[in-house]
Amino acid sequence: MIANIGLLAGLVLLIVMALRGVNILVAALVASLVVAVTNDMGFSKALLQYFPFGPLGAFSFAGKFFVLFLTGAIFGKMMAASGAAGSIASSVTHWLGARRTLLVTILVCAMLTYGGVVVFVVIFTMYPLGVALMREANLPKRLFCGATALGAGTFTMTALPGTPSIHNVIAASALGTDLFAGAIIGIAAAVVMFGLGLLYLEREWDKARASGEGYESNTQDAGMEKLAPALEHGPSWKPSILPPVIVLSTIIVPRLLLALDAVDADTTLIGPLVTFANQEPIIWPSFALVLGAVSCVLLFAGFRSKALQSLGSGADDAIMPLLNTAAVIGFGGVVTQTAGFGVFSQAVLDLPLPPLLSAFASVSVVSAIVGSGSGGLQIFMQTFAENYLALGVEPETLHRIATLGAGGLDSLPHCGAVIAMLTIMGLKHREAYRDIFVVTVAIPVVATLVAIGIATIM
Repeated sequence: MIANIGLLAGLVLLIVMALRGVNILVAALVASLVVAVTNDMGFSKALLQYFPFGPLGAFSFAGKFFVLFLTGAIFGKMMAASGAAGSIASSVTHWLGARRTLLVTILVCAMLTYGGVVVFVVIFTMYPLGVALMREANLPKRLFCGATALGAGTFTMTALPGTPSIHNVIAASALGTDLFAGAIIGIAAAVVMFGLGLLYLEREWDKARASGEGYESNTQDAGMEKLAPALEHGPSWKPSILPPVIVLSTIIVPRLLLALDAVDADTTLIGPLVTFANQEPIIWPSFALVLGAVSCVLLFAGFRSKALQSLGSGADDAIMPLLNTAAVIGFGGVVTQTAGFGVFSQAVLDLPLPPLLSAFASVSVVSAIVGSGSGGLQIFMQTFAENYLALGVEPETLHRIATLGAGGLDSLPHCGAVIAMLTIMGLKHREAYRDIFVVTVAIPVVATLVAIGIATIM
C-alpha cells in the first residue's frame, strides 16, 4: 500500500513542481527519490542505476539521441541567425495577409518544423512577426499561441511521414521501421489535426470579434517586436527555403528510390548508401540536418562570418532540451521498476480493447504522466511495444499509432513545452491553455482515433 501511495505521490509531485515552474531536472530527481524511498529501492540503485543507466535511464537516452538533438539545434540556430527562417515567415505573411494571421502562423510553423527546425527556434522566429500581425488583425494573443502550438507541435511532429522529429525517430529506432512508417494513416491524421484545428481557431476568432475581445499587448511583446526589423535584412525566401528542402530531400529520396525499385543494395556506388539511409533512423536524419546547416553557410554569404558563433550557440541550445527530456525518461526508468507499474502495465494489456486502441491508451497515459510525448513514447517502446507486436500488430502501424498517441495527452498543463511557450509569450495558463488544450490534446486524440479506424480497415 505504501509503495503504491509513494508511486502516486511521486507522479503528483512531478506534475505540481512542473506547474509551479520548478526546473524539470530537479523535479524529476526529487520525484524519483520519493518513488525510490516508498518502494524500498535504495538510493544507490535508484540514483546510480535505474535513473541514469537503466534501459530507460536518462543518460542511456541522452547518449543514444545526442547527435540528433545536437544537429537539430545547430540547424535551427543557423536558420534563425542567417535570417532564413524569418524570411520564410515574412514572405508567407506577405502573401496571405494579416487577415489570415491564424493560417499564416500555422503554415509557417509547420513548414519550419517539418523542415527540421526545432520547436523553440520556430517560436522565437514567429513571435516577433506575430506581434505586428496580432496588432494589425486585432487577434487575441491566446489564439496566436494556439495557432503556434498547432503548427509547431502537432501534425509535423507525430503524423506526417518523413519528419525528422524526435518522436518519429524514437519509434523507428525501437521498432526497426523507417521515418515513413504508416504513411497513409499518418497523412489522414495530419489532415484531421490541421483541418479541425484551423476550424476551431477561426471559430474562436469570430466569437472574439463578436464579444469585443482583441489584441492586448504585454511586457513580452515590446522586447520581442524589436527583433522583427532584423529579419528584414535576411535573404529572400527563394534561397531561404532551400536548407529545409535539402533536409527533407535527403531523408525522402532514399526511401523513394527503394519504393520505386530504382536501386537495391547491389546497385553500384549508390546502392549501399541508400540501404544505409533506410536502416539508420538516427544517423541519417542527423546527416540530413548537417547538410542543411552546411547549406546555410554556402547559400547565405552575409551569414558566413557568424557561422562558427551559431555553431557554438546551437550546440549550447541542444543541451537543455536533451537533458530535460532525459530527466523525464530517467524518472520513468525508476517508476518502471516498481511493482505498481507492473500491475498498471498488466491492467492496460488486459483491457478488453482491440490491440491498437489498447496501445493508444497505454502510450497516452504514460505520456500524460511524464508530461512529454518523446519521454512517454520512449517508455512505451521499452515496456509495452513487444507485447503489441506479439499480438500481431504490424510494426509500421504500431510506429504511427504510438507516435500519434504520444502527441495527445502529453500536452497537459505540466508539459514542459506548454510551460515554455506560455512563458516566452508572457501568458498564464488561465489565459491561453484552453485553446492549447483543444488543438494539442483534444483534436490529436480525435485524429488518432480516426487513424486507428483507417488502420483497422486497411
